[in-house]
Amino acid sequence: MATESVTPAPVRFGSSEVAPARATQDRIDIPEFAPSLLPDGNFSLDDRFLDREMSWLDFNARVLELAEDPDLFLLERVNFLSIFASNLDEFFMVRVAGLKRRIAAGLAVPSAAGLSPIEQLEQIMVEAHKLQVRHARIFAEIIRPELAYEHIYMVRWEELTDGERDWLTKMFREKVFPILTPLAVDPAHPFPYISGLSLNLAVVVRNPVSEKELFARVKVPDQLPRMISLDGPRAGSIPGRTARFIPLEDVIAQHLDLLFQGMEILEHHSFRVTRNEDLEVEEDDAENLLQALEKELLRRRFGPPVRLEVTTDINPSIRELLVRELGVEESEVYALPTPLDLRGLSVISNIDRNDLHYPKQLAHTSRHLNESETSKAANVFAAMRRRDILLHHPYDSFSTSVQAFLEQAASDPKVQAIKQTLYRTSGDSPIVDALIDAAEAGKQVLALVEIKARFDEQANIDWARKLEQSGVHVVYGIVGLKTHCKLSLVVRQEGDRLRRYSHIGTGNYHPRTARYYEDLGLLTSSDQVGEDLSKLFNQLSGYAPKSTFKRLLVAPRSVRSGLIDRIEKEITNRKAGLPARVVIKVNSMVDEAIIDALYRASQAGVQVDVIVRGICAVRPGVPGLSENIRVRSILGRFLEHSRVFAFANGGDPVVYIGSADMMHRNLDRRVEALVQLSSREDVADLVALMDRYMDPGTASWHLDNQGRWTRHHKDAEGNPLSDVQSWLLASRARQRAVTRR
Repeated sequence: MATESVTPAPVRFGSSEVAPARATQDRIDIPEFAPSLLPDGNFSLDDRFLDREMSWLDFNARVLELAEDPDLFLLERVNFLSIFASNLDEFFMVRVAGLKRRIAAGLAVPSAAGLSPIEQLEQIMVEAHKLQVRHARIFAEIIRPELAYEHIYMVRWEELTDGERDWLTKMFREKVFPILTPLAVDPAHPFPYISGLSLNLAVVVRNPVSEKELFARVKVPDQLPRMISLDGPRAGSIPGRTARFIPLEDVIAQHLDLLFQGMEILEHHSFRVTRNEDLEVEEDDAENLLQALEKELLRRRFGPPVRLEVTTDINPSIRELLVRELGVEESEVYALPTPLDLRGLSVISNIDRNDLHYPKQLAHTSRHLNESETSKAANVFAAMRRRDILLHHPYDSFSTSVQAFLEQAASDPKVQAIKQTLYRTSGDSPIVDALIDAAEAGKQVLALVEIKARFDEQANIDWARKLEQSGVHVVYGIVGLKTHCKLSLVVRQEGDRLRRYSHIGTGNYHPRTARYYEDLGLLTSSDQVGEDLSKLFNQLSGYAPKSTFKRLLVAPRSVRSGLIDRIEKEITNRKAGLPARVVIKVNSMVDEAIIDALYRASQAGVQVDVIVRGICAVRPGVPGLSENIRVRSILGRFLEHSRVFAFANGGDPVVYIGSADMMHRNLDRRVEALVQLSSREDVADLVALMDRYMDPGTASWHLDNQGRWTRHHKDAEGNPLSDVQSWLLASRARQRAVTRR
């Protein structure tokens, strides 16, 4: 293979200098890549991808590192423990369930990493056991004592005063007892169905007359608070004032005699089951997708079990009974200390103690929408006519930008039509209210509601019906594809012409999550973007399969191919001695075709930087394959959710933002949209921000070629590295100060 002999001088990509990457080979087609080029036989072609399931567990391990970090605020660490528990539940419900389904169906196709489903499942079980034990240990041995130091306690029944026990007994009789339904197991009562993610008590009772021991199950009701505050709703909000909580299952356990009157309570143990809760709807066969999905939601509760969590002190005979009756394998049993289901820690993490949380931050209006910082709402349409507005949430307020855009559109008599995608939104969404107001005002309103958004299906069904009843035209997208793109289009009469105003984002139209999800959005009155969105909405609501776009890349047709074309252009520029670099920021990087294109770029000497929050199948730093690829991960106060695709483009940088992660489901089975930014200022700002993410002085995790993530958050002297999210908050504060002057 020929190698390049010319090394160009350092080039500027945006506002930062990038050292020239080392060139190795000319373009090599990965399928023909010679294993002999890899060093010492440590890697082969089959090893070029990391396993996505193990990478997902690695992501959760990074979340646990934050919970362990003594330099972080205590209640934020408690929140990270709760997030870990919720994430792992979803992993078992979807990913582990999917592997078990493939094994049961005899689909033994190996993964991109070369592992069979059985091998993947075996690796998952080993690592998941380690993580769950570590999770429980962090809470019991680290977090719980630190909470006690701050006078925040999770207490047991025996630690309470007589007065507190009396209060809890009264509360139990009035609010808990009427809900409970004890289910016995005997020849007349088969073993009951245990719903997924429910917390349960396995109870052994004895009939004092017959001396016969019997088993019963009591479900801990999930409609009640999991942690009961003993000190009122404001407990713990003042430093030094005690805040105590008792788990609901402990209160139920102390009153089992009221449920089994006349029986002797011998023992009780808590347990929890996780089931396959991924939905399967054959859209081609469903005359009414709404009804088909509702039926599938009912079936979801009866999916096969994939995990059984029990307490470490459970009676072996009870454990054996649960394993047998639930039909789980012994490897799927996770024995953990009480309390189980640490999602309930979210109650404690929400205690209003300013000294134990990140400093409060208030999102401010974008400087391009409200340069004078007055309280009066900006005219969003006028601001959009002046320039494109790049929004960065939560640093820029969602309510005074995207929400205001749609609310003003709803009330503006000149607005003729609004078209909107909704993937996830909140129960009290002002976005939904604005669409309803617009429809009731006589405007043409189209809402594309993705009712198959995982775990939000029922909520989206409810909103779809509410919108339809208000006169909104509701559609559900294209058969066989989820609509994941984040789009708004407003058509306004201006003089003798219709003008289109657009918003394209990386995150959902969800005012609540916009306060802690990091996302980007573009507000623009560009005719090109407006025309592109009109065509795309026509595809989604009608029939326009051959539409072409000017500033959009749209999956499943052109996102993968468009990005690969851009990567190939960087390779061409590198060989011509022109500036060449690729920077991609996503939640997940799994797609093999995209990764192979990045490997080709690395082999050609192009510097490739990948910023990934969660799953990453790229193996960086392998000589001859990926030595010019760096992978970083940023986790912190805000959930890094934006997707950015930046290319040096020979010195004239090109940047896209949008909704797509680099996964098969996004690129092949979803409608996704990326938009190319046109403002040089916006392009420069985003490139500079990507440089900040990759800077050695920024706290992050680094991925090595063995698939190991290492946290870099302190320098050689032990001083903390820069937190990019804190830096962004501070820089926005400085911008506002300059504007006011």
